[in-house]
Amino acid sequence: MPRPLHALPKAHLHLHFTGSMRHSTLIELAREQGLHLPDALEQDWPPKLRATDERGWFRFQRLYDIARSVLTRPEHVYRLLAETAEDEVAAGSRWLEIQVDPSGYAPRFGGLTATLELMLDAADRAAEHAGIGIAVIVAANRIRHPLDANTLARLAIQYAGKVVGFGLSNDERRGAARDFERAFRIAKRGGLLAVPHGGELMGPRSVAQCVDDLGADRVGHGVRAADDEWLMQRLADRQICCEICPSSNVGLGVAERDADVPLRRLFDAGVPIALGADDPLLFGTRLLRQYELARDVHGFSDAEVAELARQSVRSSTAPEAVRKELLQGVDEWLTSSPSPE
Repeated sequence: MPRPLHALPKAHLHLHFTGSMRHSTLIELAREQGLHLPDALEQDWPPKLRATDERGWFRFQRLYDIARSVLTRPEHVYRLLAETAEDEVAAGSRWLEIQVDPSGYAPRFGGLTATLELMLDAADRAAEHAGIGIAVIVAANRIRHPLDANTLARLAIQYAGKVVGFGLSNDERRGAARDFERAFRIAKRGGLLAVPHGGELMGPRSVAQCVDDLGADRVGHGVRAADDEWLMQRLADRQICCEICPSSNVGLGVAERDADVPLRRLFDAGVPIALGADDPLLFGTRLLRQYELARDVHGFSDAEVAELARQSVRSSTAPEAVRKELLQGVDEWLTSSPSPE
């Protein structure tokens, strides 16, 4: 019998703040405040999505914005992160890097600085509550002006240490990586990792632009790198991690079926991989399911699944002592006896 995946220590490097909310919490907060939710977020949840065209992406973003609207008070932020931390621990995650764009909350929480400070404090409390390490990635929005990204980068580096990376999310088709080069230069000079999204809705060229124009240390998604042998070799040679989110890829139509996600192709090419859940609120699955897919659909052995967990830890910003402890835990998991029937 295979070893229990929830007992495998791992790091989670691709999770968005709003998208980490429990579905039950979304429903509860909406009802408490008298807010109407569309059927796709209530009785027809998880929603049927397809974002490979602009209309589909607009619907996905609209649902995301509606979900964000239920978080109106500081206590909601504290609750969300406490519950997220609990869910991470249940999945075997011992280090979480959660991504947030403070701009989406700034009007209701007193501006960009106050919003980021609120989220950092909530992350600290959640980490202590659940017994997990939590760091924050500040993300700019590709569909906003690059000057907004510069502002966020300057804000993020003021909190370097608690903020560990600078990202770039939303529709790749709406903003070229090179337009945000200055923001990433600011972030990297301030000691943050560059972790832009790329190679999800667009092809391998988008991944290459993240590496060449933004100096990416990791690439959010990056799944389309599998379409280019030379690019995969380059990522492998430079050990640039791709944060692969299998359920998200299928949910958004990037891949038709679970088996079509090129996880095995990337792994066998030597590209470091950190499995991620992206937005469990909209895709209906959390981190543990991504590891189950690797084993059950993509045929990863326990030794290979353990290597995926190691790669997530090595690609993280966890302190060296935490990394050492997690890697030792992975080795112990692999040498433990499989579960009985």
